[in-house]
Amino acid sequence: MEPTFRSSCPISSALDIMGDKWTLLIIRDMMFGGKSTFKDFSNAQEKIATGILASRLKRLVDLSLITKGTIPENKKTVVYSLTEKGIDLLPIVVELILWSDKQLRDHVNQPMRELAKNIRKDKPKFIERYTRKLLSEISERHK
Repeated sequence: MEPTFRSSCPISSALDIMGDKWTLLIIRDMMFGGKSTFKDFSNAQEKIATGILASRLKRLVDLSLITKGTIPENKKTVVYSLTEKGIDLLPIVVELILWSDKQLRDHVNQPMRELAKNIRKDKPKFIERYTRKLLSEISERHK
């Protein structure tokens, strides 16, 4: 599915894909929360409505940011995984974590504060290591 863009501005175009409040939270949960099933996402603290969740997951699949599959042990359980294209969002998510930790500190939970602290130690190395981790999870699924 090709998204419709309002303009040729790169920020506007990115927001056309990622600009609703749920999409980045799903990506966040996949990157840092180990979430991969519809139930996992629907149990998030933000309490996304099931209809919106289904719509966002479908859109993320259609945009090739995530894939949809099943686990070999239980073909009925649908699992979602980041693609390389989705993993490329890691630096953006990292910057949002750091900005929020600095500017919205009273609203940032302790696990995210700890994550921000670890990122600040060496942000380029964190992004490189975490990207490799996420990519290795993709390659493990395709074995």
